Amino acid sequence: MSAASRLVGVFFEPAKTFEDIAARPGWLLPLALMILSALAFTFAAGQRIGFDRLVDQQMQGRLAQMSADQRVQAERGIEMQKKFAPVGWYGGSVFAPPIIALVCSAVLLGIVAGVLSAPVKFKQVLSIFCYSAMPSLISVALTIVVMYLKPPDDFNLRNPLAFNPAAFLDPATTSKFLYSVASWLDVFVIWRVILLAIGLKAAGGKRLSMASAMFAVLLPFAVVVLAGASFASMFG
Repeated sequence: MSAASRLVGVFFEPAKTFEDIAARPGWLLPLALMILSALAFTFAAGQRIGFDRLVDQQMQGRLAQMSADQRVQAERGIEMQKKFAPVGWYGGSVFAPPIIALVCSAVLLGIVAGVLSAPVKFKQVLSIFCYSAMPSLISVALTIVVMYLKPPDDFNLRNPLAFNPAAFLDPATTSKFLYSVASWLDVFVIWRVILLAIGLKAAGGKRLSMASAMFAVLLPFAVVVLAGASFASMFG
């Protein structure tokens, strides 16, 4: 399969596509698309919402929990964050996707090859991880559309699309832990989890069942979700 055929096949023939990816690993094109989509989101957010407003949205919950003295000190830090926000956002758009891909692929390799003893290689897992991210391109595109349809003050950076239970919860009254967990139960996130499991099964062959592949994906996913929810509960 060509690289373009793989990009399409991930959506319509994932099992066949990931078998081809496992046989001939390649990750440059999907990783490049991940970076470009992140840059497109950052550019749109900066133009439509504004980096100052984005920083204010991120800090709003924390400020509400602070005392008056703490709030004064925090506001000084917020002004500094606003100055460097464009550099941080654009830098994160370029460097975060490859770093996340490398770290997550290493963790998945450790579980699949180390714990489950399936004959997979790092390049295979990295390629599978990058191609499994293709549904997120749709999510980013929809988010940008919503960004331009809504007034800037009404755009919810934490949960811009109504594809998870958190979209129907009030963040002001809902437990931050519950809201964070509900945000992770997103259609696009679940889609990617399934694609990752299909890809790992294709790479592992007969030595790895679909149930074991799903376990390899869900275990670190559950750790990330619970850790993120705990952090949001304490500092959100």
